[in-house]
Amino acid sequence: MAEELIFHDVTTGASQDIKQATNLARAMVTKYGMSDRLGMIHYGSDDEEVFIGRDLAHTRSYSEKVAAAIDEEVKEIVDKCYARAKELILANEQVLHACAQLLLEKEKITGAEFEALFPEQMPEVFEF
Repeated sequence: MAEELIFHDVTTGASQDIKQATNLARAMVTKYGMSDRLGMIHYGSDDEEVFIGRDLAHTRSYSEKVAAAIDEEVKEIVDKCYARAKELILANEQVLHACAQLLLEKEKITGAEFEALFPEQMPEVFEF
Protein backbone atom coordinates (compact mmCIF):
# COMPACT_ATOMS: atom_id res chain seq x y z
CA MET A 1 0.00 0.00 0.00
CA ALA A 2 2.80 2.41 0.89
CA GLU A 3 4.48 1.85 -2.49
CA GLU A 4 1.24 2.56 -4.29
CA LEU A 5 0.52 5.74 -2.33
CA ILE A 6 4.04 7.17 -2.41
CA PHE A 7 5.42 5.95 -5.75
CA HIS A 8 2.11 5.38 -7.59
CA ASP A 9 3.38 1.95 -8.49
CA VAL A 10 3.43 -1.57 -7.07
CA THR A 11 6.57 -3.70 -7.35
CA THR A 12 7.23 -7.38 -6.93
CA GLY A 13 8.59 -6.61 -3.45
CA ALA A 14 5.10 -6.96 -2.01
CA SER A 15 4.57 -10.46 -3.40
CA GLN A 16 5.41 -12.28 -0.15
CA ASP A 17 3.13 -9.96 1.85
CA ILE A 18 0.32 -10.59 -0.63
CA LYS A 19 0.89 -14.34 -0.44
CA GLN A 20 0.85 -14.35 3.36
CA ALA A 21 -2.27 -12.16 3.54
CA THR A 22 -4.07 -14.43 1.07
CA ASN A 23 -3.03 -17.60 2.91
CA LEU A 24 -4.16 -16.17 6.25
CA ALA A 25 -7.52 -15.04 4.82
CA ARG A 26 -8.01 -18.47 3.23
CA ALA A 27 -7.23 -20.17 6.56
CA MET A 28 -9.69 -17.86 8.32
CA VAL A 29 -12.42 -19.04 5.95
CA THR A 30 -11.50 -22.71 5.44
CA LYS A 31 -9.94 -23.75 8.75
CA TYR A 32 -11.00 -21.39 11.52
CA GLY A 33 -14.69 -20.89 10.70
CA MET A 34 -14.34 -17.10 10.53
CA SER A 35 -16.88 -16.64 7.76
CA ASP A 36 -20.51 -15.89 8.54
CA ARG A 37 -21.41 -16.94 5.01
CA LEU A 38 -19.71 -20.36 5.11
CA GLY A 39 -19.96 -21.02 8.82
CA MET A 40 -18.05 -23.16 11.26
CA ILE A 41 -17.02 -25.84 8.79
CA HIS A 42 -13.49 -27.01 8.02
CA TYR A 43 -13.03 -26.96 4.26
CA GLY A 44 -9.92 -28.84 3.31
CA SER A 45 -7.59 -31.37 4.74
CA ASP A 46 -4.57 -31.39 7.03
CA ASP A 47 -2.97 -34.33 5.21
CA GLU A 48 -1.60 -32.31 2.33
CA GLU A 49 0.50 -34.05 -0.30
CA VAL A 50 4.23 -33.36 -0.09
CA PHE A 51 5.34 -33.65 -3.71
CA ILE A 52 5.69 -30.95 -6.35
CA GLY A 53 2.48 -31.77 -8.22
CA ARG A 54 0.33 -31.77 -5.10
CA ASP A 55 -2.22 -29.31 -6.51
CA LEU A 56 -2.87 -31.62 -9.44
CA ALA A 57 -3.41 -34.63 -7.20
CA HIS A 58 -5.23 -32.78 -4.42
CA THR A 59 -8.92 -33.63 -4.13
CA ARG A 60 -11.46 -31.32 -2.55
CA SER A 61 -14.20 -32.43 -0.25
CA TYR A 62 -16.52 -29.62 -1.38
CA SER A 63 -18.25 -28.47 -4.56
CA GLU A 64 -17.20 -25.90 -7.15
CA LYS A 65 -19.95 -23.66 -5.78
CA VAL A 66 -18.40 -23.78 -2.30
CA ALA A 67 -14.93 -23.25 -3.80
CA ALA A 68 -16.21 -20.12 -5.54
CA ALA A 69 -17.78 -18.90 -2.27
CA ILE A 70 -14.48 -19.48 -0.46
CA ASP A 71 -12.64 -17.47 -3.11
CA GLU A 72 -15.18 -14.64 -2.77
CA GLU A 73 -14.86 -14.59 1.04
CA VAL A 74 -11.04 -14.58 0.83
CA LYS A 75 -11.11 -11.71 -1.64
CA GLU A 76 -13.52 -9.75 0.57
CA ILE A 77 -11.27 -10.17 3.63
CA VAL A 78 -8.14 -9.16 1.71
CA ASP A 79 -9.92 -6.18 0.11
CA LYS A 80 -11.19 -4.95 3.50
CA CYS A 81 -7.72 -5.24 5.02
CA TYR A 82 -6.18 -3.46 2.03
CA ALA A 83 -8.63 -0.58 2.44
CA ARG A 84 -7.88 -0.43 6.18
CA ALA A 85 -4.14 -0.40 5.50
CA LYS A 86 -4.67 2.52 3.14
CA GLU A 87 -6.62 4.43 5.81
CA LEU A 88 -3.89 3.81 8.40
CA ILE A 89 -1.07 4.83 6.11
CA LEU A 90 -2.86 7.97 4.97
CA ALA A 91 -3.64 8.90 8.57
CA ASN A 92 0.01 8.39 9.52
CA GLU A 93 1.86 9.44 6.39
CA GLN A 94 4.20 11.66 8.41
CA VAL A 95 5.23 8.61 10.44
CA LEU A 96 5.88 6.67 7.23
CA HIS A 97 8.24 9.38 5.97
CA ALA A 98 9.94 9.76 9.36
CA CYS A 99 10.43 6.02 9.57
CA ALA A 100 11.90 5.88 6.06
CA GLN A 101 14.30 8.71 6.93
CA LEU A 102 15.37 7.02 10.16
CA LEU A 103 15.94 3.73 8.34
CA LEU A 104 18.12 5.50 5.77
CA GLU A 105 20.20 6.87 8.63
CA LYS A 106 20.36 3.76 10.85
CA GLU A 107 19.40 0.86 8.55
CA LYS A 108 17.75 -0.88 11.54
CA ILE A 109 15.50 0.49 14.31
CA THR A 110 14.02 -0.94 17.49
CA GLY A 111 10.35 -1.20 18.33
CA ALA A 112 10.75 1.64 20.81
CA GLU A 113 12.34 3.85 18.13
CA PHE A 114 9.46 3.08 15.77
CA GLU A 115 6.82 3.81 18.42
CA ALA A 116 8.54 7.10 19.24
CA LEU A 117 7.75 8.30 15.71
CA PHE A 118 4.03 8.39 16.49
CA PRO A 119 2.39 11.42 18.12
CA GLU A 120 1.88 11.14 21.89
CA GLN A 121 -1.88 11.68 21.81
CA MET A 122 -2.60 9.29 19.00
CA PRO A 123 -6.20 8.13 18.46
CA GLU A 124 -6.96 4.44 18.47
CA VAL A 125 -6.32 3.88 14.78
CA PHE A 126 -5.54 0.21 15.16
CA GLU A 127 -9.05 -0.84 16.12
CA PHE A 128 -11.06 -2.82 13.57
